[in-house]
Amino acid sequence: MVETGYTVSGMSCGHCARSVTEELTELPGVAGVEVDVAAGHVTVRSAAPLEADRVSAAITEAGYRFEGVTSLVP
Repeated sequence: MVETGYTVSGMSCGHCARSVTEELTELPGVAGVEVDVAAGHVTVRSAAPLEADRVSAAITEAGYRFEGVTSLVP
């Protein structure tokens, strides 16, 4: 299992967290998503590393801005 952190801007409430979680859990291999709205941080647990452009597209689809990868823990 791989745990990767991402910075996301534009989130401000629980609805934001749910929207991001729903989009990211649709990506193949994603086992879990944790969102810290106040910090603008999203942690994704997946079977293998995810392509950043796919994560970015999912976050954009949810209505928020993907700022980048903050950490990767294999």
